[in-house]
Amino acid sequence: MARSLMSGNEAVARGAWESGVFVGVGYPGTPSTEVLENLSKYDDVTCQWAPNEKVAAEVGAGVSYGGKRTLVTMKHVGLNVAADPLFTLSYIGVGGGYVLLVADDPGMHSSQNEQDSRNYAAFAKVPMLEPSDSQEALDFTRAAFEISEQFDTPVLIRSTTRISHSKSLVEVGERNTVASAEFKQHPGKWVMMPANARARRVDLEARMERLSAFSNECDLNRIEMRDPALGVVVSGIVYEYVREALPEASILKIGMVNPLPEALITEFASKVDRLAVVEELDPYLSSRLRSLGIDVVETGLSTIGELTPGLISRAFGATTPELRDEISDLPPRPPLLCPGCPHRGVYWALGKLKAVVTGDIGCYTLGALPPLSAMDTCVCMGASVGMAHGLGITGAAEGRPVVGVIGDSTFAHSGITGVLDMVYNGAAGTIVILDNRTTAMTGHQGNPVSGKTLSGAPAPALDLAALCSALGVDSVRTVDPLDMTATLAVLTEETKRDTLSVIIAKSPCALIVRSDADPVAIDEELCTRCGVCVRLGCPAIMKLPSGQPVIDTAICVGCGQCVQVCRYDAIVTVGPACDFGGGL
Repeated sequence: MARSLMSGNEAVARGAWESGVFVGVGYPGTPSTEVLENLSKYDDVTCQWAPNEKVAAEVGAGVSYGGKRTLVTMKHVGLNVAADPLFTLSYIGVGGGYVLLVADDPGMHSSQNEQDSRNYAAFAKVPMLEPSDSQEALDFTRAAFEISEQFDTPVLIRSTTRISHSKSLVEVGERNTVASAEFKQHPGKWVMMPANARARRVDLEARMERLSAFSNECDLNRIEMRDPALGVVVSGIVYEYVREALPEASILKIGMVNPLPEALITEFASKVDRLAVVEELDPYLSSRLRSLGIDVVETGLSTIGELTPGLISRAFGATTPELRDEISDLPPRPPLLCPGCPHRGVYWALGKLKAVVTGDIGCYTLGALPPLSAMDTCVCMGASVGMAHGLGITGAAEGRPVVGVIGDSTFAHSGITGVLDMVYNGAAGTIVILDNRTTAMTGHQGNPVSGKTLSGAPAPALDLAALCSALGVDSVRTVDPLDMTATLAVLTEETKRDTLSVIIAKSPCALIVRSDADPVAIDEELCTRCGVCVRLGCPAIMKLPSGQPVIDTAICVGCGQCVQVCRYDAIVTVGPACDFGGGL
């Protein structure tokens, strides 16, 4: 077989393609995004971004009921959005194989919370597989489709950040030709009204019993006997950490984390003197082992954040070193909006108005950080609109304007219904849609507003102004946020209204539409060192120890935002950028 170096995300995509998957659908979210992007590169597969994860799960259900295999992808918080269809799909079952890839983010590298999606598998009563490297990511994906069709059930695959983005060698195969069945009317299976659901509930329990027997017999779970003095139960990436940290320990590697192989667990426990569980995030495995009456030693490992081989070795009194020494005393590198980011002008204006800003998920969340410090809340996708509504009802802002800020992709994801709610209930307030024409934070994926599909093909672009007007919004205005004077003027006018208004701040992401403007620099003779330009938070502007601000012309894109805020005309055009930074 051919071998290739692949990330876990690439391997899942390859496994889906080899399984004969017909449609891939999902919503971009780190660390899952690249699965669908890579699957779209293969022939004979239709891949699409959905407006949100719930829609993706439902599109996948339609494909499955049509007798074709489908892969649905999302990150852990996206599974919250897709939970509504998932919990009923477990009752209904499948036509063609239905596999849902969910990528958790221990350590919250790019997420607003930590979740352990293994709990969803038990809660929804669906099987879940958890690979430990890229080869298993491919193999388990292929197995997931077989299990889905064999047991008439959706199957979850759980990845984590380290699995999704780490690379290892993978043996790849060829694409299987999978026969598809015609859709047949079967109301007792496909239509979940209460009478039918009661029967499917009984069927679901029978399926789970068969899956439990399968879990004990399949090769997804295995015992690796070494020194019987210590046995460790693991799943996912933690298997690799334990093999490195405790090379002599016996291991029960669980690849099918729901339903668990209870007989295999009991057998393993009988073969070792001490039994420990090592797992990231929730005590999912350890609590279930204890419910079986198995004694599990306490490790003292945290249920917060990622594990490492060093943490594990120290917990067991071993001496395995970390792969690298911890580096201390590094200067902080907080994430900032990019040079030329159009969102910066909106936050500058909101700061001028001393607005209370309810924020959302996306690049613009960075507006909460100093020096802009212009966002007051951030909860989940679409929450900015509902929270602006609720905060406005309380009157707690005490005369300050309340403004909800949401991106174009997020608005299409789950902001539309929030605006509809405000219209329906006669709410006042201002919502700003930051329309940068892309889903920027996760890597510039297309969305219903951008007019571009996953494959890059042109698509109808959602007219945000027309939609908001159709929803009944009293005032809908569009502004170029790079024109900071106009942006401030429009925000000032709209926040004084006693009705609902929507402002569309429309300007493309600076990373996808490159400016042909010349960079600027600071004339030190005219500069008063007032610091206004520095407070824009542009990475191209920095302050020297002397207090003198300078502009790195190598990364300046000439957007002109700093020029607009300088009252002393001290920021001037310098011509084409050099290969090095600095000011005049």
